[in-house]
Amino acid sequence: MPAKSAAQQKAAGAALSAKRGDTKVSELKGASKSMYDSMSESELEDFAETKRKGKPEHKSKD
Repeated sequence: MPAKSAAQQKAAGAALSAKRGDTKVSELKGASKSMYDSMSESELEDFAETKRKGKPEHKSKD
């Protein structure tokens, strides 16, 4: 499932980095910390690999 916004893609990238041990988990905050706790590495990869071109910075609430 691709990310719906650039912010979501960035948060997934940060969480994925922590899952892989490249970043300290203590450095995560907000959405990236939540994603780290609730998503698998493969789910995070799907979100993080989404291209940002054409994506809004933040998804509007529907």
